[in-house]
Amino acid sequence: MLEGLSGKEFTPGLRLRQDKVMPTLYVVATPIGNLEDVSLRALRVLREVGLIAAEDTRKTKRLLAAYDIKTLMTSYHEHNKLTKLDYILNYLEEGDVALVSEAGTPGMSDPGYELITAAVRREILVVPVPGPSAVIAALTISGLPTDRFTYLGFLPRKAGSRRKILESVADRPGTIIILEAPHRLPATLKDMLVSLGDRRIAVCRELTKIHEEVFRGKISQAIEHFTQPRGEFTLVIEGNTGVNKAPLTEAIEQELNQMRLAGVTAKEAIAKVAGETGLSRKELYRAWLN
Repeated sequence: MLEGLSGKEFTPGLRLRQDKVMPTLYVVATPIGNLEDVSLRALRVLREVGLIAAEDTRKTKRLLAAYDIKTLMTSYHEHNKLTKLDYILNYLEEGDVALVSEAGTPGMSDPGYELITAAVRREILVVPVPGPSAVIAALTISGLPTDRFTYLGFLPRKAGSRRKILESVADRPGTIIILEAPHRLPATLKDMLVSLGDRRIAVCRELTKIHEEVFRGKISQAIEHFTQPRGEFTLVIEGNTGVNKAPLTEAIEQELNQMRLAGVTAKEAIAKVAGETGLSRKELYRAWLN
């Protein structure tokens, strides 16, 4: 620790502005379920800042109460993130602020991006306090490759837009991670089957909570398993490995033709054969047209 111009200690790396240590916006990760997952550093920061900007004040109050933290709190969520921006930025002119989401890491499919970028533009110091993340937690226990992955967050609600995004990553070799609400899970799994083929998947439900569940299998098996889904879901899907890639043979072309005569759509047929053979969708689509 170093001594600042005011005689107070400050952490190396902090900048000075007008003879004082600059206020800081802390981006603080909080538990995704189990309150014991909060870090000691996160607790210290939440105690020491002047204001906590919370996505869900009710849930954050439970965390603060569990550790006897009485810091002033204000709401900052999807519906007021623009109207609250000036208030929080003005507070940052004089004091430190901790940004927390409902659960996990702020800015990861949660409010925070606008505040962080606005703070950066004003040259306000932005400091991460890392910790729980449903994305990383699900990936590490999925049993699928972790060296390369694509995070898609929540997919669009409309089926057409959802399939378009899934098809855009269908040929990527890395693992795919998606968040989903329970009432949309069945439709999303069916769209995955059509767009990606019957790949391996880990469906992680209610991570770190009492009813935690991890289902590992094929997408078709997940559809059969989750008929009445409940809770919060993180889906980890196998990328296009190409390990078992087969050549485009006459037999494969005949299979495509038979599905076409049976009334199967191009998307469904190509997804099925791509999942079985590892062939690219572009190659199969050319065969379909021929």
